[in-house]
Amino acid sequence: MTAGIPGAPRHRGRLAIAAAGFDGALACALGRAGISADKREGDGATPAGTFALREVLYRGDRIAAPRTALPCRPIAPDDGWCDAPDHPDYNRPVRFPFAAGAERLWREDSLYDVIIVIGYNDAPPAAGAGSAIFLHVARHGLAPTEGCVAVPRNVMIALADRLGPGDDIVIEPAS
Repeated sequence: MTAGIPGAPRHRGRLAIAAAGFDGALACALGRAGISADKREGDGATPAGTFALREVLYRGDRIAAPRTALPCRPIAPDDGWCDAPDHPDYNRPVRFPFAAGAERLWREDSLYDVIIVIGYNDAPPAAGAGSAIFLHVARHGLAPTEGCVAVPRNVMIALADRLGPGDDIVIEPAS
């Protein structure tokens, strides 16, 4: 579960995934615009709802393959994720070079060393409703994301090792 924290900046939340065997809630970063029930491409919000965890992607040149029960694959330098709402591959993995807008998964920083793909707007994707919503490694100080959920690197690796099919993430505003 991810939720905003009352009184905290709207890009801060708590993450609790019971299936992962963690005690209590873990601090996490959310989108710079907080949580939204009406997510739109590029709005900086993290979408509200309950979403399946689809697969784990990782940088094999930086970390060992996670011991996850989720589908798992290494990313390559030409991997990307389409964020062009008018393209048929919107909110799908793609390979560079790619003619439409897409985010590179192979990054110089460590944010995408481990990615858990959140099943948001993918069955099928609705144009403009948001793409590339991941659980990934957080920036220093849990700085805001562009709409993803992020946790410290050691937590991300531990989560990837413990999650499996049927595990969900619930994203909701603080009550």
